[in-house]
Amino acid sequence: MIYIANDHGGVDLKFKILKFLQKQNFQAENLGTDTTESVNYADYAKKLCEKVLKSNENFGILICKTGIGISIAANRFKGIRAGLCHNVEYAKLARNHNNCNVLVLGTKTRNYKKIVYTFLTEHFDGGRHTARVNSLDNLV
Repeated sequence: MIYIANDHGGVDLKFKILKFLQKQNFQAENLGTDTTESVNYADYAKKLCEKVLKSNENFGILICKTGIGISIAANRFKGIRAGLCHNVEYAKLARNHNNCNVLVLGTKTRNYKKIVYTFLTEHFDGGRHTARVNSLDNLV
């Protein structure tokens, strides 16, 4: 399952991505706000992360104006590897090298369709990256 959440700044992009995911036959669930009334992005990051962590098959997409605040919030959760990706190459590497399970986007991200598709279809390379990724949950 793909979970998508956003704060008030990410409403428009969220709906565009949901439409794109539906056209690509991805199963997605909207966990974000649907209005532009101010909300706390951390609340929506928490909601999404709790769902993503229920299965290794789950992925998340988080959106706020810059993507920075919501990615900081998401990465507070053990087992979450949220990557803020501004282009297709970063989305590919986020999956291949970092085994990211949450894609983070800012609202001004161009080529969001290609970024989302790449993130959801790429796989973790494993190998030399495995020990690094496994060590992330033991840093503190």
